[in-house]
Amino acid sequence: MRIIVDAFGGDNAPLEIIKGAMLAVDEYDIDILLVGDEAKINSCVEENDIQLKRTEIVHAPDVITMCDDARAVLKEKKDSSMSVGFALLNEGRGDAFVSAGNTGAITVGATLITKRIKGVKRPAIASMMPGENNPFLLLDCGANSQCKPEYLYQFGQLGALYMQNIYGIDAPRVALANNGTEETKGTQTVQEAYNLMKNAPFNFVGNIEGRQIPFGDADVVVADGFTGNLVLKTYEGVAKVLMNGFKAAFYKNTLSKLSYLGVKSGIDDMKKKFDYKEYGGAVMLGVQKPVIKSHGSADARTFKNAIKQAVMFIRTGLIDKIEISLREAE
Repeated sequence: MRIIVDAFGGDNAPLEIIKGAMLAVDEYDIDILLVGDEAKINSCVEENDIQLKRTEIVHAPDVITMCDDARAVLKEKKDSSMSVGFALLNEGRGDAFVSAGNTGAITVGATLITKRIKGVKRPAIASMMPGENNPFLLLDCGANSQCKPEYLYQFGQLGALYMQNIYGIDAPRVALANNGTEETKGTQTVQEAYNLMKNAPFNFVGNIEGRQIPFGDADVVVADGFTGNLVLKTYEGVAKVLMNGFKAAFYKNTLSKLSYLGVKSGIDDMKKKFDYKEYGGAVMLGVQKPVIKSHGSADARTFKNAIKQAVMFIRTGLIDKIEISLREAE
């Protein structure tokens, strides 16, 4: 199995990306196709005493920055590490593509270069999120800010297939993010999506309010990209505020520091549960080959876990299963 890695995507590239890729080689028994400026990659490897294992470097001198227009991946920056990575994926040089770069550019590249699975109306960015007892899948997290009801319906279908095959849940509970649980709540689009989902072949459990999302009332939470991205970023921000608050409270004085020793293991467990680095990033659901978007601020551990998602995607044959499911639904 060979994973194509965008060496220059993200805030901490190329060092943390290379380190994460090498961790993944050891842990997941894979080969790496490292895409980026070859001289800079070699310089980074030498300066940081990194041993490249099972890795081939493909030279790509340009970089798509976080400020670039999303469509730069198609025309203006065809020699960028991201554009070349997508081209290599299409050529069959690798089994999956992983990047921590510009989300918009990855979405455009996945949709217009890798292309959609036949029958998929709009690909979605799907992120695993921590819940009170078990993680859940949130989609869309930013690929489609405005959606038609049928897009939301299909996100539910794609999300259910993902949770069935990647996490082994027989009948994943699919819920529609809304401002109330009643069938008549929400925008016209959400209400129409609700009516479509009522008769869906997947396990639709109705609307879910924002306050119920973290409690695990659903295995898949469906939203348009604007709403989903707000939920995602708010979720991460609140988790960070809470952990900072715990730290400040326990380091307040000597007595509080001593008290911390009694609850340290529980705090550590909660910190791990709500650590986005455990999931590594998001998957582009609905495209013909596995494309994984890692966090822009990814460190080595985060990027390694993003590669893990690509490995799971490939080993379960999820794309083939999505294609079969969509054909059967026609």
